[in-house]
Amino acid sequence: MEIDTTVPHSARVWNYWLGGKDNYPVDQEAGEQFLQVFPGMAQGARASRAFLARTVRYLAGEAGIRQFLDVGTGLPTADNTHEVAQAVAPEARIVYVDNDPLVLAHARALLTSTDEGSTDYVHADLREPEVILEAVRKSLDFEKPVALMLMGILGHIPDYEEARGLVRQLVAALPSGGYLVINDGTNVLSDANVEAHDQYNESGAVPYVQRSPEELGGFFEGLELVEPGLVSVTRWRYEVSGFGVPPEVDGYGAVGRKP
Repeated sequence: MEIDTTVPHSARVWNYWLGGKDNYPVDQEAGEQFLQVFPGMAQGARASRAFLARTVRYLAGEAGIRQFLDVGTGLPTADNTHEVAQAVAPEARIVYVDNDPLVLAHARALLTSTDEGSTDYVHADLREPEVILEAVRKSLDFEKPVALMLMGILGHIPDYEEARGLVRQLVAALPSGGYLVINDGTNVLSDANVEAHDQYNESGAVPYVQRSPEELGGFFEGLELVEPGLVSVTRWRYEVSGFGVPPEVDGYGAVGRKP
């Protein structure tokens, strides 16, 4: 599958903001233009990654989850889901799903694993939940709890009801005791953030739609939210320090348990 380097791609721009090297000049240019309008985006990207690490540590530790389905994986960077999970529980099993050919090309970096656990990669699209579920059943046991990770991907489904329907299909397949983790961009703190996203969406890249926290909350219908509920990602079980409460960013996240 050919990689298009003529238009920016969100996974590669995100990688650029995180300080990675798996991006092209078109992604760097788009990323810099975004930061000129909204400099806080790089901080938001790092806060999002830290949220992933904290939620996975919680799930693999306190919640006792040993299976993770990470849809919309993005490019490998530091603290990938399998690294965090297997550091807590070496027997953890992780399946990554993404539709980006560059992620596929770098999938080997995601397929390292402890001897006790496993990692796998499925090349598929969020809009194909049946394909995803059929493929991942080869690696995960859906008779036991599974944590579904949707990190920064739902904004790529512009229609809200379509996005909710896709999430419902995936959550319906989770057994009782499974979890849903969502982190997505919001539009409540900064007009500059909204303006920067508008410009990005006009660049030829796949658009990313920011949503309100209330809309993100709708994805957790029927689930039991883990404390502290749906909050700015920096505020979810943050490490207490002498610097006080961390500042909010325009990205909200939550962890929900399926009864």
